[in-house]
Amino acid sequence: MSEPRITIVTVAYNSATALPPMLESVPGGAPVIVVDNASRDRTALRALAALHPNVTLIENAENEGFGRACNIGAAATTTEFVMFLNPDTTCLPDTLDALTTAADAHPRAGAFNPLIVDDAWRPHLKRRSDLDPRAGKLAKGDPGGDVALPVLSGAALMVRRDIFERIGGFDPKIFLFFEDDDLSVRLAEHGPLMLAQGAIVRHFGGESSAPSRTGERIKNWHWGWSQIYAVRKHRGGTACALSFAKTLLRAASPATLLSGARRRKYGARLSGMWAALRGRDARM
Repeated sequence: MSEPRITIVTVAYNSATALPPMLESVPGGAPVIVVDNASRDRTALRALAALHPNVTLIENAENEGFGRACNIGAAATTTEFVMFLNPDTTCLPDTLDALTTAADAHPRAGAFNPLIVDDAWRPHLKRRSDLDPRAGKLAKGDPGGDVALPVLSGAALMVRRDIFERIGGFDPKIFLFFEDDDLSVRLAEHGPLMLAQGAIVRHFGGESSAPSRTGERIKNWHWGWSQIYAVRKHRGGTACALSFAKTLLRAASPATLLSGARRRKYGARLSGMWAALRGRDARM
């Protein structure tokens, strides 16, 4: 049997019920590193990992956020490629082979998205980058094959390990949101970002239990913080101020003022943005 070329890295946070289909779908027993961000269901996660000899479980003492956890997992890999894969996804039997075939066909490309489809097999592509307008926009409709992408989705992302290490991996300052956009900008400096259309990953987003108000507040706070941080990093202060102003206008709209959910959403986002503008760290 040939040596595996891809190691899958997935970040778990209370994901023990979502992970089994993903682990079962990994073709050929390819190595999988599960990085657990101090989940409450760690006992169940340990039992799950014990059922799969190809799985290595790394247990963080605290929630390190998505990007840092990905970096921890990637540091434990030795294969040519690293594939970051959400717990709520599944591969097809030929997904990994199709990815390496695309990588061999496009040797200048540093990173790839498979074709990510939802539970109804509808494709979902990020068609423009909020952090690099110069990257252009992917036209609507079927791309028609392997094409260059303006930005990659972090739900299923394969990267050449040497390039990932060269750019320092995910930005450790970003706790949650925009980490794949930021990584895409830096990866694009080392070669095209490509869609490997023949490789398919199914993404079953939204399968977890209904989010709490506290959970939604934390997510929106980090969304606001990360947007300001990433926009300022790549586009400068003027674009950063414009992002803040747009969110402020949405927060002041009649639709927001009449909706408690929207008020909470934009209140949390503005709070995160203001924290980023003041130079506060992303950890709340």
